[in-house]
Amino acid sequence: MPTSTHNPLKNYRLYVALALVFVITFIFYPREGKFPYQYQKGSSWTYETLISPFDFPILKTESELLKEKEEKASEVIPYYTYHSDFTGRIDAFDRQRGAVDSTETYNKVTEVVNSALRKIYEKGVVSSFEGEDISDKVIFVQKDKRAVETPAIDVFDVDDAKDYIKGRLKAETDVTNLDTLMQTLHLENYIAPNLIYDSRTTESIHREAVDYISPTSGMFYAGQLIVSKGEIITSDIEQLLNSYKAEYENNYGYSGSTLALRFGQAIILLAVIALLFILLFLSYPEAFSHLNQFYYFLMLFLLAFLTTVALQHYRPSLLYLVPYTVTVLYLLSFFPSKIVFPIYAVILLPVLFVANNGTTIFFMNLVAGAILIISYRKFNRGWLQFVNSLIVFAVMLAIYLAFIAISSVELKPDYHIILLIFLNSLLVVACFPLSLLFEKIFGLLSKSRLFELSDTNNPLMQLLAQKAPGTFQHSLQVANLAEAAARKIGANTMLVRVGALYHDIGKIENPQCFIENQAPGVDYHKGLSPKESAALIIKHVDDGVVIAKKYNLPQVVIDFIRTHHGKSQTLYFYNKYCNDGGNPDDIAEFTYHGDYPWTKEQVIIMMADAVEASSRSLKDYSAKSISSLVDKIVGMRLSGDQLSCADISIKDINIVTASFKNDLQRVYHARIAYPERKK
Repeated sequence: MPTSTHNPLKNYRLYVALALVFVITFIFYPREGKFPYQYQKGSSWTYETLISPFDFPILKTESELLKEKEEKASEVIPYYTYHSDFTGRIDAFDRQRGAVDSTETYNKVTEVVNSALRKIYEKGVVSSFEGEDISDKVIFVQKDKRAVETPAIDVFDVDDAKDYIKGRLKAETDVTNLDTLMQTLHLENYIAPNLIYDSRTTESIHREAVDYISPTSGMFYAGQLIVSKGEIITSDIEQLLNSYKAEYENNYGYSGSTLALRFGQAIILLAVIALLFILLFLSYPEAFSHLNQFYYFLMLFLLAFLTTVALQHYRPSLLYLVPYTVTVLYLLSFFPSKIVFPIYAVILLPVLFVANNGTTIFFMNLVAGAILIISYRKFNRGWLQFVNSLIVFAVMLAIYLAFIAISSVELKPDYHIILLIFLNSLLVVACFPLSLLFEKIFGLLSKSRLFELSDTNNPLMQLLAQKAPGTFQHSLQVANLAEAAARKIGANTMLVRVGALYHDIGKIENPQCFIENQAPGVDYHKGLSPKESAALIIKHVDDGVVIAKKYNLPQVVIDFIRTHHGKSQTLYFYNKYCNDGGNPDDIAEFTYHGDYPWTKEQVIIMMADAVEASSRSLKDYSAKSISSLVDKIVGMRLSGDQLSCADISIKDINIVTASFKNDLQRVYHARIAYPERKK
């Protein structure tokens, strides 16, 4: 039912919700000013000469970072663990006796070998470098819980260790036959690697080296010239400006009055929220009557805003991953397509003000969303929804490359961004099922749910057909009349059809009370007073609401039940009561307890119901009599203030009236009389 009996815009809850949205967005709006300059490589600097007011690091370009990553990826530094338990091998060598001719020579040899072994093991021994050129190679050696980067030439492999001992013996002893001595001493038994290669740590360090490359290439100091007025912005100047901008936004930011900053942000937020309100007022005022729909629009706006703010703070590049275009599907599920694009554009506006690359991201999603509105009409079932993802990806990629093309001399897209855009397009389909959750939370009615309700084979429709067949046929005729009229004035045809099918379900409780369900010759109201009969007739509206809730019908459908008679009277029994001498002031006892209709769809159902029921009493189905009947019914609704709260124009009422006349004439067309055959 409407949130306000006369004017939904007077409902204070509308403005409380708007104020709450403003407060939330104002609190979370980043408290930093926007960078005050707009620039593009290849164009001239239109501002005053820019001198750096502070020191800032010069950021590397994407191509420089990519080149360094490639170099790091090809350079693997081995990681070794140092083992200090080598004294046992040296002691074993010292215990060796009888290897040389004299004790004096033996002592000198063992002294030299012992010293050489200690030197070798202290430096470290690897198994082998396998003939590699190690002159400029380094390794990591973990010793005493510290990893030290060590030149590979400073450590030994097994062959180098033997050569080192041999050289020491040659230089420090008088032994002539060194090879024989080396074999006699069995030195190979006392030389073993004590630097053990750690493949797992090597791989880990390699990954870190690739991932954690310094993003800067030097410093730019306060007082230095960045760019002069009128100077063409080259790649180098653009990189300086990008570095200055990054430092400005990350560490310095807004240098003006904080009060002025917050005031400006408040004005921007108020303007955006007001724009959303005005768009709804002009294109979809029904949202003000159904607050659940109004809250839904505000929720989508808040969701887009808070997501943008969070990712801008955490990692701005992830904004390319956000499937903003799924908002189009969330809107198309419940509302006419003609209002979707302007509402979506407003919901997307915060991206412009908050994101660093706001212009690119906003335009990508805006165009992709517009095309999605069209493509979804055809590709909205099963696997075909992935066609929409491909279309979104193609559109967003084309626009992204276009922005790259106009901002760079060479077309060098960031493949990481392209991957994010691709995942974004897949998330459009993956996130769409959330609309079912939104439908439940906000009590909305999706097009798929309407389609289910319009199926006359569902249990409630079958119950109506079984218990009140006349009412069932009447509802079908009302649905046909109403749907045709709704199409001509741009109303929601599927909603109108569903409303028509269920508007009289209250008659299930007492079907024989209504003439369309009475058997020939049966008069249910015989013996009842006009007041008693009127009460039974009026009760079908209340009964309909109870049945609708029992079967979990959406609130929008229940509204059709409440409004299809408005606050009109059961004129047949009221007039009979008055003619029998009753007091005309007792009209309240003959008045329906429903609500005045407030939407176009509800007005159409009210008039179609009255016109279809009255048309069955006509004896003459000429165009003139049908036209007169329709004009009379519509005139009664207008003069009786039944449409006083309805959002429908006189022009639309005239179109609906003409539609009823044409359709009734086609239904009750003249039929040929078949002659009897002569015998």
